[in-house]
Amino acid sequence: MSENHHHGKHSPLSDEPFADSHPSVDDHADHIRALLAGALIPRPESIPIEDALGRCTTAAIVSPVDLPLFRNSQMDGFAVHASDLTNLPTEIPIEGEVVARAGIPRPLRAGTTVRIMTGAPVPEGADTVIPVEDTSSHAGVVTIHHGRAQGTFVRERGSDLAAGAELLPADTLLAPRHLAALAAAGLGTVEVRSRVRVAVITSGAELVAPGEVALAGQIFDANQIALETAITSDGAEVTFAARVGDNSLTLLDVLREAANVSDLIITSGGISMGDYEVVRQTLEPLGARVGHVAMQPGGPQATAHFENVPVVSFPGNPVSTQISYAVFVSPLLRDVAGLEPKKRGRRVLESDVTSVKGKRQFLKGVLTGTEGVTAISGPGSHLVAGLAAATVLIDVPEHSTHVRAGTIVETWEL
Repeated sequence: MSENHHHGKHSPLSDEPFADSHPSVDDHADHIRALLAGALIPRPESIPIEDALGRCTTAAIVSPVDLPLFRNSQMDGFAVHASDLTNLPTEIPIEGEVVARAGIPRPLRAGTTVRIMTGAPVPEGADTVIPVEDTSSHAGVVTIHHGRAQGTFVRERGSDLAAGAELLPADTLLAPRHLAALAAAGLGTVEVRSRVRVAVITSGAELVAPGEVALAGQIFDANQIALETAITSDGAEVTFAARVGDNSLTLLDVLREAANVSDLIITSGGISMGDYEVVRQTLEPLGARVGHVAMQPGGPQATAHFENVPVVSFPGNPVSTQISYAVFVSPLLRDVAGLEPKKRGRRVLESDVTSVKGKRQFLKGVLTGTEGVTAISGPGSHLVAGLAAATVLIDVPEHSTHVRAGTIVETWEL
């Protein structure tokens, strides 16, 4: 990831502005991938295992110890010499007990036994454990009613994994079972890919925080929580978040704060052609690439560098913001975090849909049965409840204006 980037001046983009053209979704995605190439380079970092859930290992991890660490009992019962069990039932004197705690038990003499608890070290000389339910005992003697083959219920040292063998391969996405294996091997830290640090800035004088009171003309800011949680779920880290109005000087101050603690800045709102488009008016003089992509929703798009930090700017309507993020940024963050890509599939469209000529449309949809998909809600970029009800996006190619039911369409998992 970029380091000390806030000490430099902005770096103009190498490609041409949008001008009058409307680049395709794929072209703009390629542009963003190139823009972020230097920012999305994970570094190895060592972190406590309790903080490592969902992180991705950078290299293979070998066990520093044998697993198990020592020969131990798989059952509560009696440790014996199997050779003492030739004639059953048989009585054997009990010479003590071994419990699961620190210490080395005395070697077991032939013709004797000790009570042993699950996980306790098996004494030298003992080679079998008889479960307590196969015995009866009284007055310091145990009667063994059912024998066991030599080695039964004894966990040999290193039988799970020998010291020096690979415990976890590189690029393991750490789940609880992996962290348990690390802990069992005595490893308190693990080397993982560092997280991309992302700043989120939402813009608009009309915005008010959820939980506050919205006055006439104000709306609740859905984009900040949508972006922050999406970024987190995609394996990156939100290191800065702010909400700004329509003042360029304020936005510049916020951008400087964001650039100081992030590898990537994402903004929403303020990039259309109106009089109060604060992001466009602030970044365009610094070399930002601002214009329209041939997609719906999410047509207005912008990219820039601010103090050497890449900036990706989405339109402010909440559905446009969320779909723009899903299409252009989410796949990149998931890849660098070592997460599986969101699923894409091919499904049978259950009802006719229409689309705008020349624009690739992403419709809200729900999966039906094992093979179908149905479009829900409308195409409007403000329909947040409709997007909340959806489980997939239906990808309608830009050359299509009418897609009939029964057509195979591509779907994107949300």
